[in-house]
Amino acid sequence: MKNLFYSLSAVAVAAAGVVSGFAESPVASGHPDVAAWPALFKADLSDASFKDGVWTVADGVMTASEDEAIWTTRDYENFTLDLEFKTADGTNSGVLVYATDTVDWIPNAVEIQIADDHSKQWSAVAKTWQCAAVFGHLAPKKSAVKKPGEWNRMTVSAMGQKLTVVLNGETVTEMDMALWTDGKKNPDGSEIPSWMPRPFATLATKGKIGLQGKHAGAPIFFRNVRIKAKA
Repeated sequence: MKNLFYSLSAVAVAAAGVVSGFAESPVASGHPDVAAWPALFKADLSDASFKDGVWTVADGVMTASEDEAIWTTRDYENFTLDLEFKTADGTNSGVLVYATDTVDWIPNAVEIQIADDHSKQWSAVAKTWQCAAVFGHLAPKKSAVKKPGEWNRMTVSAMGQKLTVVLNGETVTEMDMALWTDGKKNPDGSEIPSWMPRPFATLATKGKIGLQGKHAGAPIFFRNVRIKAKA
């Protein structure tokens, strides 16, 4: 009975929800077990592409001093990316996938938005600009981002034209890029930002992965960025 009690207690604790940092709890509801997954970047960022001096790492946490993205040096397709991020007051950043041009990346990539939805600035914008949205194109089902200073966990699955975003244990965004055949209007009739004129249905589904830097004047912090990808 004693062993059974401890076993049931462990199950109850595991089912209670996401703890802050999957280093201690690698499997959280809605997220994969990433213990065996490789890091997206080496600890010293020696395999990453970024502007000199902008991105730094301290105690496993990455951050940027400018609005400059950090990129992989290889292309990826059919992958799942898992990471933790922490916002500050007013943070606006993003996870960038399928980038075929890392200089002019905005019309040539897909951005999974990261934002401080709790701030006055970003709480009032269109839902397609809020955290876990496919920026400018598809709003999340709900806002699931934590308050500034707390760690969030995000899993992005990119399988061809199918994109799925899990934020803090909840599947909040699911997109079929094939439905986005217009560069001006989303399928629901809402406006696409004018600086993103390429229909998603025509974008490549293989490209570089990036993390956006210190955009809109507020910092962003990343850690435990891991990937499972097609060889």
